[in-house]
Amino acid sequence: MRYLIINPGATSTKIAVYEDDKEVFRTGIDHDAAEMDKYERIPDQMPFRRDVIMKTLEENGYKLEDFDATCGRGGMLKHIPSGTYKVTDAVIYDIHHPVFGEHAANLGSYLAKELGDKVGIPAFFVDPVSVDELDDVARYSGLKGMERQSFFHALNQKAVARKAAHDIGKPYEELNLIVVHLGGGVSVAAHKKGKVVDVNNVKDDGAMGMDRGGSLPANALVNMCFSGKSKEEVKRIIGHEAGVFSYTGTKDFRTVEQKAFDEGDKECLGAFRAIAYQLAKDIGAMAAVLHYDVDAIAYTGGMAYSERFCDEISSYVSKIAPIMRYPGEEEMAALAAGVDRAMKNGDYKIYE
Repeated sequence: MRYLIINPGATSTKIAVYEDDKEVFRTGIDHDAAEMDKYERIPDQMPFRRDVIMKTLEENGYKLEDFDATCGRGGMLKHIPSGTYKVTDAVIYDIHHPVFGEHAANLGSYLAKELGDKVGIPAFFVDPVSVDELDDVARYSGLKGMERQSFFHALNQKAVARKAAHDIGKPYEELNLIVVHLGGGVSVAAHKKGKVVDVNNVKDDGAMGMDRGGSLPANALVNMCFSGKSKEEVKRIIGHEAGVFSYTGTKDFRTVEQKAFDEGDKECLGAFRAIAYQLAKDIGAMAAVLHYDVDAIAYTGGMAYSERFCDEISSYVSKIAPIMRYPGEEEMAALAAGVDRAMKNGDYKIYE
C-alpha cells in the first residue's frame, strides 16, 4: 500500500511517500514567512499548503490517485489516548475551534482529509501532542482547579519508546522507560507498560528549553504578570524569549555548545550545564514515578546528536538505568507506521 505522509511546521511542510513501511520519497517545502503572515489564523493556510503539496507531488511524478490513504501530524486537539485516529468532521471542527490554541501541527490532519477527500481515500493522524494517559495522581498540582495537563512530543516519544523496546528485545507494553525528547522544546516522560503515566513538558513545567521557561518561580512569575506587561507579552516572554535564549541570546543549541567549549563563553557554558542539570532532575522525578523500576532511559531529538550534552545528563542519572540514544526524530516513520496498522489491521480509533 502507498501512503502520503504530511507534517506541517510553522514555515515549512514536510511530505513523504511510504510504500508499506518503506520510505520511497521525502521532501521539505519551505514557505516564505511573509506569505504565512498574510493569514489571520493558522487554519486559513490550508488551501495554500494543500495546493503546494499537490504541485510538489505532481512535479515528482505522483498523483493523489496513486495513494491508498493519507496521514497527517496531529495538533492541539482534545486530550485523547495514544493511537491512530481517523480524521472526522469532529477533528476539522476542533481545528477551527481549538480548545488549547492554534499550532501549525493542527494543519496535518486537516490537509490529510482535504487531499484524501479529493480521491475518496481515508485520512488519519497519529499521537497528537495532546495524548493523555496520565495516572490520576499525576493530574494534581498544588491548587484545585489548576490541574496538570498532558502536552508533549507524543508522536516521537512513542516511536522512540517502541524502537528502544525493539532493541531491548521485549514488547513496549512490558517495559518501564523514561524517554527524553531534546529539541527546541523538551519533554521527559515516564512510559509504564505502554502508557505515558506522567510527563514534564516545557510548555508548563520541568526543565527549560531553548526558548521556553519550563518551571518558573511562582512568586517571581506573579510579579512579572503585574509589572505592567500584558497577558500576550508575558506569554511571549515565557514561551519564546525564555530558557537558554534568555541567558545566551541564541536559540541554536550548536552555537551554545561551540561558544561554551571552543570559545570559553561563561554564559553559554552555564546555560549548557543548567539545562542538562534540570533535565536530569526531571529524569529522576520520572524514575520515582516508576518506583525506580526502569528498564532504560532513551534520549532523542536534535540535541541528542551532541554526545557531550548526553554525557552531561548521564553523569547524573546513569545509575538509574541503561542509557540509549536515538538522535533526531522518528515522526514521519511513526506516522507511516500508524496509518499502515490502520489500513492493514483496522487498528484505529474514531475521534469524538
